[in-house]
Amino acid sequence: MIKLLDSLAAWLNDTQLAFVMRDDPWLWAFCETIHFLGLAMMVGAIGVLDLRMLGVAKQIPMRPLHRLVPWGIAGFTANLITGLMFYTADAKQYTHNIAFQMKMLFVLLAGLNVLYFYGAKVSQRVEALGPGADAPLAAKVVAASSLFLWFGVMYWGRMLPFIGTAF
Repeated sequence: MIKLLDSLAAWLNDTQLAFVMRDDPWLWAFCETIHFLGLAMMVGAIGVLDLRMLGVAKQIPMRPLHRLVPWGIAGFTANLITGLMFYTADAKQYTHNIAFQMKMLFVLLAGLNVLYFYGAKVSQRVEALGPGADAPLAAKVVAASSLFLWFGVMYWGRMLPFIGTAF
């Protein structure tokens, strides 16, 4: 698997996008800003929903909060695009960085958590909750896992320059 990733990293290193990302400091800074805004959109939107499922602000019905999900998806999409741009700029450095590997593990687990939330129809039971209603146990587990995993993604992302093969 590592050989495959190293081959991908070597190929990406020679792409035009990699050259532009490495040579234009303003593009990197712009992508960092978009990455941060995407994270704020995603964690803000999803975090509010998670906190409500955990019992915070129970007087708010779930349906209006569930309408924030597209903002979370938009934030995730922005992070996916800018994250791929960062990875392309120095793929080998990222591939062998334990902080990056942990970040990707947390992203994968958060994705599986979302798949369970929608695939097991927990979302339908949650969306129907009115003011004052308590979320089912499955929703609370999903919500707590979501908060833990997305904060883990943020932690490991912030540790990229400090742990492993630092920049």
